[in-house]
Amino acid sequence: MVVSAVQQAWEACDKTDTAFILVCSVFCWPIIPAVGLAYSGYSTRRSGLASFMPSLLAVGTCSIQWWLIGYSLAYGDGSGVIGDFKYAFHRGVLSEPVGTIPAILFSEFQLIFCATVCAIAVGGSCERGRLLPLIPFIFLWATFIYCPLAHMVWSDTGFLGAMGALDFAGGTPVHICSGATATALSLYLSYPLFRSKKSEIRTPSHLALHRPHNTICQALAMIIIWGSWLAFDAGTTLSLNFKSVMAMCVTNLCASAGAMTWACLTYYETGKWSLDSTFMGAISGLVLITPSAGFIDLTTSFFFGVGGALICRQALRFKFTDFARRIRWVDNGDTFATHCVGGFVGTIATGLFAQKAVAAYDGATEIEGGVFFDGNVKQLGIQILEALIGFTWSFVGSYIIIALIDCVPGLEVLAPDEDVVAGMDASQMDESLYEAQWAADVDYHPFGKGNLRLD
Repeated sequence: MVVSAVQQAWEACDKTDTAFILVCSVFCWPIIPAVGLAYSGYSTRRSGLASFMPSLLAVGTCSIQWWLIGYSLAYGDGSGVIGDFKYAFHRGVLSEPVGTIPAILFSEFQLIFCATVCAIAVGGSCERGRLLPLIPFIFLWATFIYCPLAHMVWSDTGFLGAMGALDFAGGTPVHICSGATATALSLYLSYPLFRSKKSEIRTPSHLALHRPHNTICQALAMIIIWGSWLAFDAGTTLSLNFKSVMAMCVTNLCASAGAMTWACLTYYETGKWSLDSTFMGAISGLVLITPSAGFIDLTTSFFFGVGGALICRQALRFKFTDFARRIRWVDNGDTFATHCVGGFVGTIATGLFAQKAVAAYDGATEIEGGVFFDGNVKQLGIQILEALIGFTWSFVGSYIIIALIDCVPGLEVLAPDEDVVAGMDASQMDESLYEAQWAADVDYHPFGKGNLRLD
């Protein structure tokens, strides 16, 4: 009887749409370890592996949390702020259609969003935060920070969505949330309140600025993230239609405009081309387009990319100031400058430039549009409110969570001074990306050190 009900629900799903979202999900997943790869490249050579590991912790912990309660809290009925436990342990989440695709596939696609945001966010602890405390942090963060935000914006009962907030693929639940969380982690490591502060072997301080140690990590990360982002925005339509095509196209153009703007500005200032600048420009464009990919046309997306690169580049300059050093400001992976600032700008710009005609490309979505094209001035206020709620919820909540974890013996979040100086790979991983790991195996022989001879 159960099998029959599942089969009947499966037959009601659209197979083309299901195949499309299935493929998008597969292409989206690599963005999670790619974020870790980017952080690894940004770190020093002695912390590269320990900076990559949090992305894998995000995949594993978020997947378990999502199965247990995450999906239910994000997309269950509940209230306007958070869902209920209707789908806890994924009860009943099988083949019944969500739109035209199976519920289990919808859940998996949304899980990748959650894990991606988390992988970006925990980068705030790279190079000086211990790995063990990240596991409870990720679980609690997904439960109390991400799931409520996703519910508020994207669920049928969320109050921001009901208010009319336009957030196609995550200006607030993805970028503002990840940037604010990373900033909260970084600031707590600079100014811990509890056990890390009281420890005699931990001295909170500002990390000296350094250049990325491995450019190939950034190159690979850029290729993967860029491609996965196209699948994210195209798949957010949850069906194969012209809006999916348009979302992918505006995403690519915006990223391209951002990459070329930032790269050319760096060349103008230094006379040299920079892969790092190109990467950061592409990321700024991708961040700007995320909330608006389903609502703007190609020409608008081009100017989003240019504007995003200019604004995020200026925001990035702050960490090089003497004031930033004095207040121990550490923006690992430039998360605040790109994701937080870019998320704010993209969310607000969506309210200015969204077009009801573009939103209707899927034949179903109806919006009132934004300020400039459709004269809907109130949309700007809604977008600003969404951004402010998202930042406050993410920053304050994440700071409280990491502070509470720091109270638990054995879960001190700040690494001892000697570990930070030596590099986090040795203390947290006992593994390395470089030759030091194999120093003891210089004289290794596959058959031992005896007198065995091969004739």
